Amino acid sequence: MKIIVGLGNPGKQYDATRHNIGFHVIDELANRLSVPLTQSKFNGMYGITYVGTEKVMLLKPLTYMNLSGECIVPMMDYFEVEDEDIVVIYDDLDLQVGKLRLRQKGSAGGHNGIKSIIQHLGTQEFNRIRIGIDRPKNGMKVPDYVLSRFSDEEIAEMEAAVKKSADACEDWLTKNFLEVMNTFNGA
Repeated sequence: MKIIVGLGNPGKQYDATRHNIGFHVIDELANRLSVPLTQSKFNGMYGITYVGTEKVMLLKPLTYMNLSGECIVPMMDYFEVEDEDIVVIYDDLDLQVGKLRLRQKGSAGGHNGIKSIIQHLGTQEFNRIRIGIDRPKNGMKVPDYVLSRFSDEEIAEMEAAVKKSADACEDWLTKNFLEVMNTFNGA
């Protein structure tokens, strides 16, 4: 089984914010794969399907961003999923808007959701898709910025990034993550 996790915050007030880009990728995949996210366990909403012979879970932790590991790790334990069989999708301040960067390991880079996952998983070695949201301008504080909505100029770039991230996830279902990295990091 493989688990594709999109990070975000639950609730309508967070729906279209920069911090919820991971949720948007899960929504895109749920639509593409016709997987309703109607199941609930360990404070997460999920749906399960098969792609070929591969069992796949799409997961949105509902723990709020900073506690994401509290949902993901119990889910992995319950379904007996190994570290290399997850991919986590999240926003990244250090990449320009809409830019993707795939990695197999690394530090949290200041991202509290990733810090929580590393803490609960006990390793930094898990697959990630980082989606650039850029840094705040005009002195805006980071917490306010990540909870703000995309500007009209950014929306098209972010919609393209969501689709490209979903493409990478679908690719990962039939290839190893290193191959997917080589394809999508160069695009």
